[in-house]
Amino acid sequence: MKCLAFILALGSITTFGAAQTTKTQTLSGYISDSKCGAMHMDNGLGCVKKCIENGYFPVFVDAQKKVWAIENPYAVKDYYGYNVKVVTEVNPSGKSIHVDKITKTGGVLGGMKDGMPM
Repeated sequence: MKCLAFILALGSITTFGAAQTTKTQTLSGYISDSKCGAMHMDNGLGCVKKCIENGYFPVFVDAQKKVWAIENPYAVKDYYGYNVKVVTEVNPSGKSIHVDKITKTGGVLGGMKDGMPM
């Protein structure tokens, strides 16, 4: 009986682990910072770079304006403020991504202006 209970418990843990696995997706959006997220105004590009220099973390903002934490921020260091497409593993909690591949898609911050004074 104890053996059967152990097997059932092990099976439950395995099933739970499988349900928690990440899945790869391709998302479009832009790289922002953890202070402002999706709330940038016309000077967004300069703000993103300044906030990250001041210790905030890069984040990904998708087309629905959902802000995702980036688990490997070094992967986006050349893309701050730019519109991008990312191939990513989405964390099951739905709050973070791990960027596998990133490409610029043209423009900055969903169409915001570049070069405005801070």
